[in-house]
Amino acid sequence: MSSTYGESLRLSIFGQSHGAGIGMTLDGIPAGLPVDLEKLQAFLARRAPGQNDWSTPRKEADAPEFLAGILDGRTCGAPIAAVIYNKNTRSGDYSNLHDCPRPGHADFTAQVKYDGYQDVAGGGHFSGRLTAPLCIAGGLCKQWLEEMGIQIGAHIASIAGVQDVPFDPLCPDLASVHEEFPVIDETRGKQMCETIAEARSQGDSVGGIIECAITGLPIGVGDPMFGGMEGRIAQIVYGIPAIKGVEFGAGFGVAALRGSQNNDDYAVESGEVRTLTNNAGGILGGITNGMPLIFRAAVKPTPSIYKEQRSISISRMEEVPLQIKGRHDPCIVPRAVPVIEAAAAIAVFDAILSQPPKTRRTY
Repeated sequence: MSSTYGESLRLSIFGQSHGAGIGMTLDGIPAGLPVDLEKLQAFLARRAPGQNDWSTPRKEADAPEFLAGILDGRTCGAPIAAVIYNKNTRSGDYSNLHDCPRPGHADFTAQVKYDGYQDVAGGGHFSGRLTAPLCIAGGLCKQWLEEMGIQIGAHIASIAGVQDVPFDPLCPDLASVHEEFPVIDETRGKQMCETIAEARSQGDSVGGIIECAITGLPIGVGDPMFGGMEGRIAQIVYGIPAIKGVEFGAGFGVAALRGSQNNDDYAVESGEVRTLTNNAGGILGGITNGMPLIFRAAVKPTPSIYKEQRSISISRMEEVPLQIKGRHDPCIVPRAVPVIEAAAAIAVFDAILSQPPKTRRTY
């Protein structure tokens, strides 16, 4: 099913952007795992809308109500179910999209595939709003991974060509990322904010790249071919609306290198096998090698912009101008940073649950 992910855990996401609510179910989670709901809410707040100048003005608390699966602060073995009720919707802004699809959005493809029965308000099930329940599941998995000594962090690598300082691929400092605007270099972060503000003033939008690092992973997580860590992570990351590319380690840059430059030489440090570089991004043959797992995701500019665009009337089969209404982010990259972390946490936790016991760590 398109809205379900996982091998040992099973995540299902439901709802539409302007429906009564959005939510998730998470099955296959062992009983007895600790759950810190305050910490989870703080994580969800990083993604929530309506908090700053680079976000949509739509305001939603994004406070989940747990219906099942958690008892007295721990998982109880039953499927975990949670819902977030939508409170601040303006569906009338989208009434014309059945006939006049937005360029760059899923309006046209959904119209053809679902014969016009799809929910167009706010993008329906195609909306970035559905990343909120993804963050519920990912925020929980992130907590459980931290109990195992595995840390996940991300930052804005670039917005519209403005570059942040990259993570050190051998020893990424996750604590170096600033909380309000998730960059390492605040000066470059201010330049990004200026770029976003300029695009917004012109009725336009910008995209960017998010870099994510995972530390503390044991050697041996993942499988060859279709069960590799690259594939597991990429599958769920591509489920995030607006993601158009994923690369691991040195990524596409390896195409310009020789083998002698790309290969990560081995060394023994403090009795442990390490590599002297990390072009592989912590993965070889789909399996973690004990080095930090590094990947980046490219985020396209928000397709809903206020500049007039060229579209079509499906009913009349003629070209028409389109002026989009509604409330939209001029750049979704800052709010997508915790979403990338959530997706990575789900993929890694699922992979660990799927491994033979010798490669698992206990709580």
